[in-house]
Order: sequence, then C-alpha cells, then structure tokens
Amino acid sequence: MDRQELRGKASITKAELRKLYREKRLSLSPLTTAEQSSRVAERFFTFADLSHVAAIHTFIRISKFNEIDTSIIYYRLWRDHPAIRTFAPRADRETGELESVRFSAPTEFEENSWGIKEPLGHEVATPDEMDIVLVPLLCFDTGGHRVGYGKGFYDRFLSECRPDCRKIGLSLFPPVDRIDDTHAGDIPLDICITPDRIYRPGALAEPIDLTNSPPF
Repeated sequence: MDRQELRGKASITKAELRKLYREKRLSLSPLTTAEQSSRVAERFFTFADLSHVAAIHTFIRISKFNEIDTSIIYYRLWRDHPAIRTFAPRADRETGELESVRFSAPTEFEENSWGIKEPLGHEVATPDEMDIVLVPLLCFDTGGHRVGYGKGFYDRFLSECRPDCRKIGLSLFPPVDRIDDTHAGDIPLDICITPDRIYRPGALAEPIDLTNSPPF
C-alpha cells in the first residue's frame, strides 16, 4: 500500500499503519537510514531553541528495527551543549511505565528482553523535569498523532510531562492524513521532524512547514 492508496481509503487504523511502516522502514538500506538520520538531526539543531533547555529525554535506536539514529543528536548535545542533561528510557514491564535515566558517554547499557538498550545509570528523573522529549514512532498524522509499537509506554510518559515540554517526534517519512482509531489516551506531538520538513500540527490538523520560520 503506497501513499496514494492510503489517501483512497475511507479509514486507516494503527494496526494497518504499524504493519505498513514497519515494512517501509525495514526496506531502507542502512546507508539511507544513516543519511536521513543526519538530516533529521541537522534540522533539530537548526530550528530547536535550546537556550533554556536543562533536560532532554531521547529514545535509543533499535538498530534491528532500522530506527532513526538518535546518537547523532545526543553526541552533539554532549559536545556543544554540555550543560543539558540527557536521559534515556528504561521500561518497567510490570507497571507499564518508563523511567527516565540519565546517561552520558561513559554510561553502560544493557539490552532488555525486547532487544532495547537501556542505561544502567542510577540517576532517575521524573517526566515533569523534561524540557524536550524525542519520541520514537513508526508514522504520524497531520494532527500530530503517532503510531508506535503498541505498548503505550510513551503515551503514559508524555501524559505526565509539563504542558510546556516540547514533544518532538522523529520520523523517516512524511505524515499520513489521519489515523482513524486514535483515542483520548493518545498524546499528540508538538513537532515532528522528518528528513525533508518540520511539521507543527495545527488546530485544523494542517502541517506547517517551519523551514523558513523562527525556532520552535
């Protein structure tokens, strides 16, 4: 199913999109993903206002899922913005909650049973301490709703963040028009960065290209 076929469907569900975009992402070569990850990172640093940011939570890529490589972002943060604390998720499968664990270059990681690398640090922050959260996703729509892996960890985490925390999705693909089966527990993104554009969902679910706009 391509984007033209998606537009022709009366509705599209998270399950359909999850399957479609898993396949689309896995079809990309490692070189393509690396190049697009660099472009996403460059857009982040060009347009994100980091002047008052103290803490950023970022996902750590799952390489076997061909996710965006966020290490390009956090290594540059350590180099150019050393005062900003960086945090990564550690999942509690019993409670369904994410812990936000501080990490830096020396931090060791351990792979959990899902194949996700988690920091072994002991400094844990609460969601309301985050100024920016870089959110993983498979795809998103023009209203800022995202399709993840279906566990709900990030929606629960984002629901506890401050209203002024910037929830930024990172995507290899442009948005779909609308995800049909969103619900009240789905926390929309404030910004989504793709290799080619930056989107801010509007009141009418219209994406705004911020390429020539002030920082967000």
